[in-house]
Amino acid sequence: MLSGKVLSADGDPIDYATVFLKGTTLSSTTNEKGLYHISAPAGEYTVVFSSVGFEKYEAHVVIAADGRRKLNVKLKPSTQLAEVIVVASPLSKVKNSAFNATAVNTKDMVNTTRTLSEALSKAPGMKIRESGGVGSDMAVTMDGFSGKHVKVFIDGVPQEGVGSSFGLNNIPVNFAERIEVYRGVVPVGFGSDAIGGVINIVTPRRQRRWFVDASYSYGSFNTHKSYVNFGQTLRNGFKYEINAFQNYSDNDYSVDTPVEDFTTGAINRKKLEHVKRFNDTYHNEAIVAKAGIVDKSWADRLMLGFTYSHMYKEVQTGVRQEIVYGAKHRHGSSLLPSLEYSKRNLVLKGLDVSLNANYNRNTTTNVDTSSVKYNWHGATAPLNSPGEQSYQNSKAINNNWTATATANYRVSAHHVVTFNNIFNTFNRNNEDLLTTPHGKDEFSKVTSKNIAGLSYRYMPDTRFNITAFGKHYHQYVSGPMATSSAQDQFELTSRSLDYFGYGAAGTWFMPLGFQLKASYEKAYRLPTIEEMFGDEDLEVGDIALKPESSHNVNLNLSYNVTFGNNIIYAEAGLIYRDTRDYIQRNILALSGGKSAATYVNYGKVSTKGISISARYNFAQWLSLGGNFTQMNVRDNMPTAQGSTVANIAYRERMPNLPYMFADTDINFYWRGLGRRSNVLTVSYDNQFTHSFCYYSANIGSDNSDYMVPNQFAHNLTISYGIKHGRYNLSLECRNFTNARLYDNFSLQKAGRAFYGKIRVYFGN
Repeated sequence: MLSGKVLSADGDPIDYATVFLKGTTLSSTTNEKGLYHISAPAGEYTVVFSSVGFEKYEAHVVIAADGRRKLNVKLKPSTQLAEVIVVASPLSKVKNSAFNATAVNTKDMVNTTRTLSEALSKAPGMKIRESGGVGSDMAVTMDGFSGKHVKVFIDGVPQEGVGSSFGLNNIPVNFAERIEVYRGVVPVGFGSDAIGGVINIVTPRRQRRWFVDASYSYGSFNTHKSYVNFGQTLRNGFKYEINAFQNYSDNDYSVDTPVEDFTTGAINRKKLEHVKRFNDTYHNEAIVAKAGIVDKSWADRLMLGFTYSHMYKEVQTGVRQEIVYGAKHRHGSSLLPSLEYSKRNLVLKGLDVSLNANYNRNTTTNVDTSSVKYNWHGATAPLNSPGEQSYQNSKAINNNWTATATANYRVSAHHVVTFNNIFNTFNRNNEDLLTTPHGKDEFSKVTSKNIAGLSYRYMPDTRFNITAFGKHYHQYVSGPMATSSAQDQFELTSRSLDYFGYGAAGTWFMPLGFQLKASYEKAYRLPTIEEMFGDEDLEVGDIALKPESSHNVNLNLSYNVTFGNNIIYAEAGLIYRDTRDYIQRNILALSGGKSAATYVNYGKVSTKGISISARYNFAQWLSLGGNFTQMNVRDNMPTAQGSTVANIAYRERMPNLPYMFADTDINFYWRGLGRRSNVLTVSYDNQFTHSFCYYSANIGSDNSDYMVPNQFAHNLTISYGIKHGRYNLSLECRNFTNARLYDNFSLQKAGRAFYGKIRVYFGN
């Protein structure tokens, strides 16, 4: 028997580390205490220890017949992005990074029906905003910045343009090992043009001989969700893994809303009626398959991937809840082949290289051909011309290429240089399916961008490190621009932009368990595809949008201490943003009482805020904690946009943006219930959002029509794991007080809902 403990350089246990005997199929995975056990025949072996975020370590051991050999090791943190040390579940700290970063540990959520977007709400400064139920439009708010200001990555690969069928609010939490959140200043290794921050989904990378993880859940509003993940790593280094999941829901929950009277054509906004949604069915299906070679002399990892996803979505409302549709819908699919390669110590010692490339073909078809309009009672009235929003049956065909290269060179123990380059190109063509032959756009919508970054990291000792970096941004845009007031005549226009950003970040490991982090960046965010070209349906793009620029400052102080069975973790963060040419999503009034969303550059916006997070763990029995965030995001334009007239919203809060919110949770673990290997978990969590205006505050503060009220949601989950988590049952009640919950422009979300889930796990 070979056994021992795997620790970090700071002495913290590393769970889920892989330990195997080289040249054999014998392996083990560490538990939450970092312990491992391997039974093996007597003999001499090379033991390999590896874990995400740490350098691989090999040791020579001799196991005697009928003997027991103990081997404890400490793994050094990797200089890659994921330098994670778990300090308090469910939150971890990307501890050795000088950047303001937190990691959400998903292992305590795998028996729930949560998606990746819902798991993100555990991170400080984070607010998830959805426009409805399953499959609805979602936006992430991070420190006062939302939507396109925050970039999403999976294993360091950008997800821009992947399509709504593979969005964070569709992917089950089981898909990820953890979620890293970089707030504000972003490391060069991501090659990102984010101003708000970066979300990096980290999938499991540990080598497992074989495993199967499968689950199914059913709940309110006829909601079905299923997930299966299986894979294998063979002795010769061949590895494959397949993830597949689906979501389905009628989303037929009730809302309180004004209803149009077809007799008078009026909408009494003071009178709310309790009605049921009837055109909101959603389903999506996705499969992610990867196969390749790992742990070879010429490649640590060489994987070919293939992702396919499909979605169907009925569209119940427009951008305001009083606008209701009864037949409008959309469907689409995404096909994404990918290739990834990584190698440590490539050519020369200390040079680590990773390369990623993918192609995404995404199609979305919007169908709006009804000849009648609907109200919330499901009644109909004839339309003067077909189309509830705009008469269409059109397909948008998007082609998206992305290539990323990252190189880390450890010059010595104290000096590390990182280079990253990310290139992305996008092309959209539209087809009008109402005509024969199908009509096509005269001009394609094209954009490409390249972001190159170089950083230098100095680590004089284990208590202090500092990073300085620079980024070059390039963007090319080409597409049609309207030349008539009726928006029916266009000409081809193009432009090319170049910018340079820079910054620095440092951290100091202070005495008594304190850690101080500070960072600054002059950052740019290039307009996204949706902002420049719209979504060909409810959003209107503007090809002339300017990039946002911002001075970002972060200051963070954290405290972590362990005494006996007690773990205490707390942190407080201050942020400051001075943003120019801020891109804002506004509501645009259309003819016939219809509305759409549009994007404009807003000049100057200032952001000042604070976030506080705390957590306490007692042994393996109790975990409790929470987050509080307050952001002061103000309109800093003295005059109205594009004129010399005084801006009536000057110094007011930016509209439709939650500025104060909090969440808490408490988790009880009853280990050994029924038998020693069983665990009963009872979890309660809540989310509070302070009221906010969805128009400028000096318009909406005295009129409840423009206010999103205070919201307080409570959730309860009970799960029971049998035989070390091999069989699992769980029951959930979401929003058990049946509170009215709202998000963008007062779009109401579901009331009380119940869900049940079964999950099985086999393998090692």
